[in-house]
Amino acid sequence: MYLSTKGILAFVNELYSSKPTGKECDGMIYKVISKAEFKRFIDTLVLNNPSFGPRQVDSDIRGDAVYHFLPVTSFDDIAFDYTATASSAKHFFLPFREELSRFAFHGQDWNQHINYDTNPIVLIGLRPCDISALNILDDVLLNGHFPSPYYLGKRKNTFVIGMDHLPRPDCFCKSMNHHSVQTGFNLFCSDIGEEYYLSINSSKAFNFLKEFNTRDPHDEDNCRLVERRKLISNSFLSEVDVTALPSILDIEFDSPVWEKWGNKCLSCGTCAMVCPTCYCYSVEESFAIDLNGATRQKRLYSCNLVDFAVVAGGHNFRPKNGDRLKYRYYHQHRGFAENANQQICVGCNRCGRACLAGINPKDVINDLRMEKESCLTNVSLSPGRT
Repeated sequence: MYLSTKGILAFVNELYSSKPTGKECDGMIYKVISKAEFKRFIDTLVLNNPSFGPRQVDSDIRGDAVYHFLPVTSFDDIAFDYTATASSAKHFFLPFREELSRFAFHGQDWNQHINYDTNPIVLIGLRPCDISALNILDDVLLNGHFPSPYYLGKRKNTFVIGMDHLPRPDCFCKSMNHHSVQTGFNLFCSDIGEEYYLSINSSKAFNFLKEFNTRDPHDEDNCRLVERRKLISNSFLSEVDVTALPSILDIEFDSPVWEKWGNKCLSCGTCAMVCPTCYCYSVEESFAIDLNGATRQKRLYSCNLVDFAVVAGGHNFRPKNGDRLKYRYYHQHRGFAENANQQICVGCNRCGRACLAGINPKDVINDLRMEKESCLTNVSLSPGRT
């Protein structure tokens, strides 16, 4: 399952001639496994591979459990009934801080060291919206004109196991059409009672499961899967109308909605840090005190931070909170949609839950739509901070 530096460079070269589909086999294979056998499968998998899964780390002020992806060593360590992690799985592929290269100076000469190698890991329990987020990052960082070998090394060396779930009350994944997923994982598990309906999407997953008792699905299993998907689809309580949203954003470029919500924004960047698809970054170079070496690091950044649009000479192209907030929504719902025919928000609402100022994307989008449809020049006051 390990992909070496040489293998990564060869794969990068292939990207220029053909775009990967996210699948490692020609078609999906479906199996059914008992929950007892699935437990044995997970215990064996995590015993032999560094693995991460959702674990409860705390409770919030409302008493709701807070989950993070943490190391696991057995099936019992994993909270399979979790709702959503506070931060996404993005950071396994895009670390907050990552060394790009290291330099060493020798007289008038210098050497550069670049390492794309990464250790293989297993990620267990990703929700459909988080897997969709990885597919979006793939479009940017693998299928674009300049694929990232750093991201590729981590993506190809990660075994992803997805799990379906009933949505949180504030999730709007269905509105963004990310409440189900067909690619981007090795194995996906749907709960159909006493068994899991498995979607096997890679040769690795197929070979791993050979050692365990599985069977082909029957008509009854297919019916239970359909009922499970209906239950999930009908359980969404939060909806956001994103019809023609890119066009609305164009029309409302100078809307007072941006000032309204910008006045609440603290410019802290928390929304981008927990977002599973935000990928903006800065590059920093640091020299050793003796000037005999240096490192170049990539650091995740946010377009909401005050200095994001500062250029040489100190000029800031987006000095106001509302301007920076606006451009984050433009990137999420318009700019990427124009170039790749999709919005990059997956509807997980992590940003809304994490925002210290109580800014929720559903409220902002509803305000923009109301502004357009009513042709008003004034909007209601934003809700007070709680």
